[in-house]
Amino acid sequence: MARIDVQRPHSLGREVAREKAEQLAERLAREYAVRYSWNGDTLEFKRSGADGRIEVGEDRVHVQLNLGLLLSAMSGSIKREIEDVLDRSLKV
Repeated sequence: MARIDVQRPHSLGREVAREKAEQLAERLAREYAVRYSWNGDTLEFKRSGADGRIEVGEDRVHVQLNLGLLLSAMSGSIKREIEDVLDRSLKV
């Protein structure tokens, strides 16, 4: 089992960052059958072989992802994709 942990600062404010996290979750739900729900300012998600959370703060986003055995082999490319998506999404 692999664990991915990525944090990124932003200057969007909590509400805009939450909207972007929601858009990302909707896309993941469509493309990868991810189920998600909000718990305060934390978006919790799950699918077969992976689960995690996105904590949305006023000036920081923190992504934690746990990968099952099969997806662990792809952890490097998954982490790079998360970093790329965050870097693109959190630009002002």
